[in-house]
Order: sequence, then structure tokens, then C-alpha cells
Amino acid sequence: MSGAALAAWRARADAPGAVLLDGFHALKHALRFHADVPLAVAADKPAALELAGTLAPELGDRLAALLEPVTPDELRALVPRPHPTGVAALAVRRPARLAEARAPVVVLDEPRHLGNIGAVIRVAAGAGAGGVITTGTADPWHPSALRAAAGLHFATAVERREPGELPPWPLYALDPEGEDIRAVTVPDRALLAFGSERAGLSAALRERADRLLALPMRPGVSSYNLATSVAMTLFHWMSAGSRRDDVEGCRGDPSPSPPGASIL
Repeated sequence: MSGAALAAWRARADAPGAVLLDGFHALKHALRFHADVPLAVAADKPAALELAGTLAPELGDRLAALLEPVTPDELRALVPRPHPTGVAALAVRRPARLAEARAPVVVLDEPRHLGNIGAVIRVAAGAGAGGVITTGTADPWHPSALRAAAGLHFATAVERREPGELPPWPLYALDPEGEDIRAVTVPDRALLAFGSERAGLSAALRERADRLLALPMRPGVSSYNLATSVAMTLFHWMSAGSRRDDVEGCRGDPSPSPPGASIL
């Protein structure tokens, strides 16, 4: 990597709104969902293009033009913990457009674990949710969250807000004391709130909730993990027969994934 290219990377990385795409899968999804990706590098460009041929053939030509070869040492100088695929890129963070959402928006109430945030974003993107909002201090666009989400931040709306800044939609909060979710119809324009991994729902979100919902669970089991809880709740919403076509239409993927493309 030339000195000029290294300087360009570092300048871009420090620019407002820049986010790191760590790994081939994050770059693949960002490109599929029309992210602005000005720079991308690969420690083994032929291997990265071979992977593209298997998992994202529609992106082969674009990746061939975009990826700049670097040495493994140069990659480690750019990325603290390089992905096993040896690919990294810089993208421009996309502003959320939650007002346009046609599906429920997931609210993570003061989440702490960046990997959990990324896993939830990945679930939300796959289910066609309207977006993911986090409250608290964790940045949902942190590189660790982007890595866990495999770059699917660009497939849905993702942002951090204060509890008082949530959209004025009905809020359904998941809580063990709530009513069985199987008896409730979740509307399309709704907020689905999930408490933090340890503390559960905050007092502010519990007070704001219009209804408390509980997921069915076998006696003796303490809890589901966060991404599983979100997946079960969104599947309940998706399962309404009249919504199946709508969910397909709101995914926004410009081209179907080839077999095996979702396997990391």
C-alpha cells in the first residue's frame, strides 16, 4: 500500500460519519445495500475475489475494481484485529430514516455488549424490521457491532436515541410479567422494546410501554439471549399471513443471495 493510499485511508477513517467494515461479509452486505464505500483493501485479493465468486458473484466486478491489495502487516496497521478473510473497508454512515419505516422498530434499552447489538441488527435486517434504536451509551455503529452484524446496518435503519426521543408509536415491551405474545397482534407501526442483558427494562421504558409482552418459555429456563428474544418477537410479527408479502417487499435486497451466502 503506497504512502499516499495509507494517508488517504487514515484521513477517511477520521472523517465524520466514517465507519469500519471489518471483513468480507461486512463489505459484501454494505455494497448490496448501496452503501457509499470509498476505500477497501485485501491482504489476499485473489482469495477475496474467489470468495466473492462463491458468495456474491454479482459483486465480482465491483470488488475487483474497489479492492486494493495490502500486505498482512499493512492490514494490521489499519485494523486492530483483522477479520480472517483479510478484507477491510471504510464506508459512510447512513442517517436513519425511521419516519419512513413500514415495519416494527426494535428498541434496545441500554444494551452493553456490542456483539449483541450487532446480532440484533442482523436479525432485524433479515426479518425486514423498520430499524434498530439503542438507548444508553453504546454506539450501535461501533466497529465491533458492525462486525457482528456482518455489515447489515446498511439494510435497515440504525441509530442511538434518548428514551424521550423515540417515535410516537405504540410501544410493546418484552417482560416476563407481560401477557403471552401469542395472544397479541403486533401492528406494523410499533416499537418493540427489549431490556438490557442484565438489568432488564429501565423504569423510563417500562413507564412508556403501552403493553408488556412475554415470550413462551419452558419452566425452569431463566431467559433467552437478546438476539433470540428479538428473533422470536419479529417472527411472531412476520407470521401474520397478511404481512408475509409486505415483509418480502421491505427487505430491499437488490439481488437474491446465492446458496450458502448467509453462512459465515
